[in-house]
Amino acid sequence: MVDPISDMLNRIRNAQAVLHQTVSIPFSNLKYEIAKILEKEGFIEDAEKKGRKEKKVVEITLKKKETSEESGEEIKPAISGLKRISKPGQRIYTGAKKIRRVRGGYGIAIISTPKGIMADKEARRKKLGGEIICEIW
Repeated sequence: MVDPISDMLNRIRNAQAVLHQTVSIPFSNLKYEIAKILEKEGFIEDAEKKGRKEKKVVEITLKKKETSEESGEEIKPAISGLKRISKPGQRIYTGAKKIRRVRGGYGIAIISTPKGIMADKEARRKKLGGEIICEIW
């Protein structure tokens, strides 16, 4: 596995595609912080550490939106898209003033700043730039 963040995003995307309730991801502090941001922003229901030592995992409970139409109820995943921006082969950095809105404000960008990992709104508010890890909408 070359890129653990891409692996995490792919596991979430695949679990939502087959309507799984939860997904387990091998633990790292970075992945756990990203999951906590997704929970805070309302894209997933819960993220928690499980296991000990080498068998630690991040257990993510996925969130679903129920849209009721006259024909019946349709269940959609809360995350409609994930995109890795900064990759191991090409890192993407931005200043605080150049952080753009994701999907017109409907999504978030996760940014690694000198003060830690945070959502784009928080980075803009604190006037911090950094590496754009991924975008979620």
